[in-house]
Amino acid sequence: MKSMKAKKNIFQKHPAIGFILFGLLLALIPTLAEMGIMKNGYVTTIGGTLIYAIAALGLNILLGWSGLISLGTAGFMGLAAYISAYLTVDLNLPFEVSFFLAVLIPTLIGILVGLVSLKIEGLYLAIATLAVAEVLRKTFEELGKYTGGFSGKSAEYPTLFGVLELDRTTMFYFIIFVLVIIMILTSNMMKGRLGRALNAMRGSEAAAQAMGVNLLTHRLIAFALATIFASVAGVLYVHFVKFSYPSTWSLAMSLNFLAIIIIGGLRSIYGTVLGAFIVYAVPDMFLKQIPFFEDLSYVLNGVLIILVIIFYPNGLISIGYDIRKLFRKLTKGGAKNE
Repeated sequence: MKSMKAKKNIFQKHPAIGFILFGLLLALIPTLAEMGIMKNGYVTTIGGTLIYAIAALGLNILLGWSGLISLGTAGFMGLAAYISAYLTVDLNLPFEVSFFLAVLIPTLIGILVGLVSLKIEGLYLAIATLAVAEVLRKTFEELGKYTGGFSGKSAEYPTLFGVLELDRTTMFYFIIFVLVIIMILTSNMMKGRLGRALNAMRGSEAAAQAMGVNLLTHRLIAFALATIFASVAGVLYVHFVKFSYPSTWSLAMSLNFLAIIIIGGLRSIYGTVLGAFIVYAVPDMFLKQIPFFEDLSYVLNGVLIILVIIFYPNGLISIGYDIRKLFRKLTKGGAKNE
């Protein structure tokens, strides 16, 4: 029992260890595919799911920890994807430079949206961010010289530092590496002073101001972080899937990000990843294989949201805590009977 408690304390005190082990577990997927244990196409599906999890983590910071709503995640993700594709393919810039610019430019726009959020909130903020996303999507369609218009924009697997050429498998490892780094950064930020300030702001802005929280600064930080994560996900997407269409970055994708954090768990890092798997991986890998569910797989997202709100308002990640409590009760009951 002492050793079990010690292990639990280690993961609680050092969450980074758990995130790294989680990343190592995910890194086994390409090997399992090569061994024939799972379908080769699942590597692409799971890789895309992890990319969506990165973007959803940013939205979770914005909505879960800060209490601010946004329906513009897909637009910022698409903008970063197009910028990176154009800079690497058309201008032949190094991937590192393209990555930096593709994250910086959408982030500046996200900060401007953060300024707007000081004047509006709630439903009106959601509509404003949706308007920004729709303007961006329409821009992707019209600027065919840079984006390819309705035909889309292609990209290639990146070359890191000018020497390391990535393929699908190594790009999958790179996605895992970025995800683990972002999970660690998110955990550290949300457990520190920034997280406490954002939580106070979410609970009551008046009380947060009374405690010395600068609303302008922290709203801008929240929107900047959400946009940075979405932009990073957009760059990874276009260089992993190797194509970007304007229709991809629609309201439906932004709503799916919202579904991810509600189903998985608000203010939960692992819950966000779990939600991404439920919303994206499960329909593609399992439900679409069943004829009856082929056209209804994404309808289940709405049903899941309703069920989670009613029975598990903290997200499906809380099921694990309930199972552990039940297991402890059963083990204690068994010990008493003995």
